[in-house]
Formats: sequence, structure tokens, C-alpha cells
Amino acid sequence: MESNRAEISERMAAAAREMQDQHDPESTVKNAVELLVRNVPGCTSASISLVHAKRRIETPAASDELAAMGDRLQEELNEGPALDTLWDHETAYAPDLASDDRWPVWGARLAEATGAASVLTFRLFTLSDVIGALSMYSTEVDAFDAADKAEGVALAAHIAIAVLAAQRVDQYETALDSRTVTAQACGMLMERYEIDSVAAFNLLTRVSSTQNIKLRHLAADLVATRVLPEMPSPSPDA
Repeated sequence: MESNRAEISERMAAAAREMQDQHDPESTVKNAVELLVRNVPGCTSASISLVHAKRRIETPAASDELAAMGDRLQEELNEGPALDTLWDHETAYAPDLASDDRWPVWGARLAEATGAASVLTFRLFTLSDVIGALSMYSTEVDAFDAADKAEGVALAAHIAIAVLAAQRVDQYETALDSRTVTAQACGMLMERYEIDSVAAFNLLTRVSSTQNIKLRHLAADLVATRVLPEMPSPSPDA
């Protein structure tokens, strides 16, 4: 028993270190599903579903078609363990999908189509955010034991923290890139029209508003093409 616990702890530490090396959400979730299949003995397929704007759900990473179909069918049928863990429970386990009456349509269809026999799902969350759900599938009935469940809980916590951190870094880098491009566009307008930075930014925002184009897209187009659509004439108090 002690050696088994030590082995689980070592795998958890290795998984946590590996996820810390990922710096964007896409790489983080893809790495996470690989970790699940590699580290949890009962897991033959895995997927991660993420929640956007607290409503829209998508699956950016699945280890294979079995896991991908499992998530697609849940969205199509509006039933399944990932949906339950997102809104109602932190974990869900179905030892026999074909006969589980919690999700009778989803379980039977997935079992028939893919041979999936059991699924173990965990909510991905931090103290302040519900991020999504991770699902581990097996083609064997009752494939997951207590050790698998304990390992899954630990991995879910690591994955949630890693995904949230990667999302925040990605958002920051996107915002930083947007500000950089906007500054470049303003610099071009300052030089072209001999106006100051405030007038250049006001000019850019005015074109953005009149043309109904997002400011960052307009700035990027200007930097790339050096042309603004229907450029208004700048004025000293623009």
C-alpha cells in the first residue's frame, strides 16, 4: 500500500512539472489528456471540456475518437457525466455505461458506437472558477478503482490550475500584442499627418467607430497595408 501511494505521489509530481512547461491553453489541455492516458492505469481514452462565458462548452482536447464522441454526444443530447460535473457534482462515475440510468440515451449510444464501457469524470475548478471537466473512458466495465479516482482528483486539481494560468497568460499576451500593434498604427498616423499621439489615437478610434471595425483589427490592417478605409481628414483637435 505504501509503495502504491508513493508511486502515485511521484506520478502526480511529474505530471505537475510537465504541465508547468506548457504556456498556452491549447498545449496545456492536449498535454493533460496525454498525461491522463499515460498515468491512470484504467484510462484508455480521455478528454477535456472547457466552459466559455459560463454557458458555451467545447472540447479542445481528446485523446482519440472515443473520447471526442463522448463529449460531442453529451452536447447533442444535453446529458452525460461532464455536464453533471460542471453544474451539479464534482465527480461522476459510471461503471457500466450501457445500463446507467442517469444518462440512458448517451451511455447506450456511446457504448454501441465505440465500445466504451465505463467513464470517470471530474470537475476542473479552482476556489473561484469552474473551468470545465475532464473525462476518462475505458472499454472495460468498472475499469476504475479507488486509486484511479484518487489519482484523478489530484490530476484534475493540477490541470485546473495549469489551464487557468495558461488562459491568463494567453489573454495577457493577446492584450499586449493588441496594444503594441495599436501603438505602431498610431506612430504611422503621427508621422503621416504630423499630429501628436492623442490625435492619432482619436483618429484611429473614429475610423474604427464609423467603419464598425474593432480597433485592434483596424490597427493591424493599417500596419500591414498602410491604408485605412475612408480615412477622415485629421484636424488639430482630432
